[in-house]
Amino acid sequence: MRCPCGCGDTIELMVLDGARPRWDITVDHSGRPSLHPSVWRNIGCRSHFWVRRGRIQWCK
Repeated sequence: MRCPCGCGDTIELMVLDGARPRWDITVDHSGRPSLHPSVWRNIGCRSHFWVRRGRIQWCK
């Protein structure tokens, strides 16, 4: 996915069992994805956010 901050970086998130770190993805009845845990970039723009029901929720 592209970083939602607008920096243009590509973010790769592992969703495979046994991968470390690993994210869980769920899709609701309307097709909106959610990720758990939050995405916290420790390089580049250093964005920290949740994807919940297809929307970005920025951590403060």
